[in-house]
Amino acid sequence: MSDSTQPSVLDKAQDAASKLAATVADKLNISGSGDVQAKEGLPVLYIDEKAGSDSTGTGAELSPFATPLAAYQSIHPSPESDANPTGVVTFMVRKPDSVERNEYVELTASAKKKLVKGIELWRKKEAKLAQEGERLAREKKEQEERDAKRREEAKGVVLVDDSSKGEAKRTKLFSVPELVGSRVRLQGWVHRLRPQKTNYFIVLRDGTAFVQCILTGDCIRTIDALDLTVESTIELTGMVNKVKEGQTAPGGVEITVDWWKTVGLAAGGEDAFEGRLRADTDPSIRADLRHLELRGETATSVMRVRAALLRAFRERFHARRVTEVTPPCMVQTSVEGGSTLFEFDYYGAKAYLTQSSQLYLETALPSLGDVYCIQESFRAEKSLTRRHLSEYTHLEAELVFIEFKDLLDHIEGMICEVVDMLLADPVSSEIIKTLNPDFVPPQRPFMRLDYRDAIAYLNEHNITKEDGSQHVIGDDIAEAAERKMTDQINRPIMLIHFPKLLKSFYMKALDSAPDFTESVDVLVPGVGEVVGGSMRISDLQELLAGYKREGIPMEPYYWFTDQRKYGTTEHGGYGLGVERFLAWLLARYTVRECSLYPRWMGRATP
Repeated sequence: MSDSTQPSVLDKAQDAASKLAATVADKLNISGSGDVQAKEGLPVLYIDEKAGSDSTGTGAELSPFATPLAAYQSIHPSPESDANPTGVVTFMVRKPDSVERNEYVELTASAKKKLVKGIELWRKKEAKLAQEGERLAREKKEQEERDAKRREEAKGVVLVDDSSKGEAKRTKLFSVPELVGSRVRLQGWVHRLRPQKTNYFIVLRDGTAFVQCILTGDCIRTIDALDLTVESTIELTGMVNKVKEGQTAPGGVEITVDWWKTVGLAAGGEDAFEGRLRADTDPSIRADLRHLELRGETATSVMRVRAALLRAFRERFHARRVTEVTPPCMVQTSVEGGSTLFEFDYYGAKAYLTQSSQLYLETALPSLGDVYCIQESFRAEKSLTRRHLSEYTHLEAELVFIEFKDLLDHIEGMICEVVDMLLADPVSSEIIKTLNPDFVPPQRPFMRLDYRDAIAYLNEHNITKEDGSQHVIGDDIAEAAERKMTDQINRPIMLIHFPKLLKSFYMKALDSAPDFTESVDVLVPGVGEVVGGSMRISDLQELLAGYKREGIPMEPYYWFTDQRKYGTTEHGGYGLGVERFLAWLLARYTVRECSLYPRWMGRATP
């Protein structure tokens, strides 16, 4: 006969259930005062299939779960209760069609069966994840052990720079294709790295070219090989071989390496080069990391064509006997108006960064004849468009003893000749074809469109102003409208004869229409204006009237005015934006891609 003072098995079970219920109720903040209590004193969890949330729900009536499974998981149940989840907690469910009645009902028998099946699948997934975690941990430990063993073995591998293998000619990468069959010594950056079990494939870069290098044998068993990262600098020696038939490599050659060493190890791990810049990296971060972005193939290609472009312009100027000069960048006069000047203190006096070198170029005409310069100009425009920079490379020329038609022919000829030179050069031509496969070289003659006819074109083709109104004579055609017209015509346009009131004080008026000027903007598809030019005022009195019209004091310009006092003559000139020209040539979305370190409003770093 049992002792009536000792708790029975049933008593123990009921006590355990009561404790579990109290724990769950406390965890979920469920009280008996406001929430419905189910049978046998079990705690209640609320599920609203329409308005509940498995991620933010707590199980209270005002914060229900969306599914019974999530509700069950929230109490961290033991596997023993999985077969009868309603034995530890009461599930009150509200169906979507009973939301308005605020009607909760207990979990039905069919829903309970569905819940048990869901719990079974959940347990299996949990077990699989646990096994997977154990496997990964085991594999990680095994890999660490293999790596440690490999590093220990690598300490004993020492490569010898053995001169008995033949003299290794020190050379730059661009000349390697001409040295097939020779042993060479190279230095460069690891542009790409593909380590394999028996070979390391490295694409080396030194700024002049790319070369593929193959490391095998002891060359991949050293500590340097184990630690090698992209953008590390290395030195190596090896034999230059042609690539096998059917294979490709830069220059059609590859280096079979017999000795190498790390000169400068690049960061790896979380700070590895590959992780700093990606295709989806935010533009502001790309700008901060411009010094690294320049190592990329696209940025390198743009800078290479930029150099070729400047060289081509210089060659064409030289062929035309136009002399290069270098005017000052610190000035005390304005060329394009005062609103875009960068002002600074110059030993107590007010000075500015130049907007244009034009006025100084004009002063060189009597001594040197036709002249040009390639240097930076600065505009303090508060503009963030894709074709504006605060500092840009300005190619400017002034030509003497010419008429307006001569100026237009010269600009057109220079553009076409430079493009032809770039397309004839194998390096720049390949880059243009890669970055802008649809590029078509401009054909002469360019379309010459009078400003007044352009206004008519805009209205006929419903290209309106920003406010939706039609253009009228005297409007300064906005960038967007100008570009839309150019893209529709889809060829370079010489837009000529702008109104005097829209242009600078030094531009010559048309004899046939004094309110208009002998001026030109060259527009190209995709970019818009790339060149602006005009004939310059040669008459002294007309220039003085220009000063007065624009409210410019003539005294600071005495040296410019003197050009009209001492042997004046007809002359004209133009300015070309190098970054815009490149954006057109290489199909770049923004001119910022065409500058080594672009500067725009709010950006003067790095």
